[in-house]
Formats: sequence, structure tokens, C-alpha cells
Amino acid sequence: MRMLINVPETVVADALRGMAAAHPELTVDVEHRVVLRRDAPVAGRVALVSGGGSGHEPLHGGFVGPGMLAAACPGEVFTSPVPDQMVRAAAAVDSGAGVLFVVKNYTGDVLNFEMAAELAEDEGIQIAKVLVNDDVAVTDSLYTAGRRGTGATLFVEKIAGAAAEEGAPLERVEAIARRVNERSRSFGVALSACTTPAKGGPTFDLPPGELELGIGIHGEPGRERRPMMTSGEIADFAVDAVLEDLRPSGPVLALVNGMGATPLLELYGFHAEVQRVLTERGVPVARALVGNYVTSLDMAGCSVTLCGADEEILRLWDAPVQTPALRWGR
Repeated sequence: MRMLINVPETVVADALRGMAAAHPELTVDVEHRVVLRRDAPVAGRVALVSGGGSGHEPLHGGFVGPGMLAAACPGEVFTSPVPDQMVRAAAAVDSGAGVLFVVKNYTGDVLNFEMAAELAEDEGIQIAKVLVNDDVAVTDSLYTAGRRGTGATLFVEKIAGAAAEEGAPLERVEAIARRVNERSRSFGVALSACTTPAKGGPTFDLPPGELELGIGIHGEPGRERRPMMTSGEIADFAVDAVLEDLRPSGPVLALVNGMGATPLLELYGFHAEVQRVLTERGVPVARALVGNYVTSLDMAGCSVTLCGADEEILRLWDAPVQTPALRWGR
């Protein structure tokens, strides 16, 4: 195993210490595993809280800051955070306007955020929840009941976060988050397996010269394996799978997301193919984002996420954001 770590047991704590040193605009509680906006709570503003297993960086800690999340709760690698983290985060960022939990549809996340919501409400914090379940590849996978939550998490957190930053009430922020999720679909492709620090080797077997279509961000199986395809062939398959389910009636937001080990040279080339397919299908791209945002450790591969855009969604997408991973308009 060749990894830039000390020992597997301290990987998450070491990363959080590094995040604290690199980003003084955040408050990073290494002991309790909570990342906060330094200016939280922001008076009169709804606070967004999310979280999940580590290994998907910059999701979620890299999305903490003005215009996006107020707090994030990192779990161990590919392991849900615990309810105490979420309650601590909610209490730290609640200004009295309420807290929205953004939850990816993985069984551990769903159960722990549900328990945390009950505990937080017992402490007098108003909680709303939105479940992100955008992956069209499979249903009822190894980690989920229903569809997995993947790239649309970024869209939900950015757009709902902008609404909260504008001062929208909790009910409105929740409604926008749900609308974004309902308008979003994703499909992922793996060119290699990922390696967890604890295991020290590939988490699944993917023979040389093959790829997995519809992979999950924890390495869960997809729809099928095929011999290696060209970038254009992969784009045809992935975009068509998304459009078959989404059926947008207008322009879309497009995210070409790297899984962790695929360089931008390849991702931009793949985005060109995604753009080609969308143009051929008559789907205009209103905004595009390319890079590593919802990753799977060192997995090679990518995912495509499309969100049907309207005037409000575009306005909130363009609104200022200042986080470690997303920065524009400020």
C-alpha cells in the first residue's frame, strides 16, 4: 500500500487537522468531527447541515462556507457520521431560523440523520430534511433502499444554500432543495477500483481492460461490465441513461465529476463528449462544472449529473459562494 498517510486509524483526524490549518475561515472541531462556518450562526438565516463518510472529498467539508453549507459532519471512511455529530453541528449553526439536513440516500446516513433530527428537535431546534437520490444506475443497491445519492448533492447544497443566504425561510429552502433533487439525475462509471486505508487494497475486482457502468461512490456494483470504451462511447451511454429518466424540457446544469484519480485533462475531454451528446439530443447546457467534487478515494472514473434548470435555479446557482471547493461571485 502506497498512500500519503501515517496510519489508517488517524486518516480522518489528520485530514481535519490539515483542513483547519489550510482554511482559517472555517472552524474545524477535530475531536467531535464537525466542520463549521467560522461566522456561524448567522442571524436570521436558515443553516444547511450535511455529512457522510469520508473519502468523497471535497464533499462535504469542502462545501462549508457562505452560500452553501453552514456545517458538515465527516464520518470514518465510507462510514456514516453518528447522530451526536449532527446534533452538535445543528446546535452550533442554528440562529433560530431552523436547520435543513441534506442527506444522501445511504442506509446509515438516513438512519443517523433521522435520529439526529429527533434529538435536535427535542432541544428546540426546528429541523427539515431533504433526501438526495439522483443515481439512475440501480435501485436497492448494496448500501441503499431506493436510488443512491451522488452528484446532485452538490447541486442541492449550492442552490438551497444560496436561498438560505438570501434569507429564505426554512419551508422555502426545503422546497427548493427538494425541487433540485427531483430535477437531477446522475450516472457513474469506474475505470478502476478504489483503495480504502483500512483495507490497503482494491475494494472490488475490476479486471484490466474492463470498466463498470453505473458504479456507486463506495464501489457498489453498477449495471454491467464491458470492455474498455472510448470517451465518446461512455458519454453516449451515461448521458442517454440520465436523459431516459430525467427527460428535461429545457436547459440543464451539467456536472462532469471525477471519482478521484482521473485528471482534468481527461475530464475536460469527456465533458466535450457530454456536450456533444446533449447537443445531438437537443438539450442546451445553461451552466457546466467540471472537476473532482464527489469522489471515491482513488477510483479512476467519472459521473455525469444533469439538473433541469429554470430561472430561479440558475439565479441561485450563479449567486456568490465562498467555500474551499467552490468560489465565485464574491
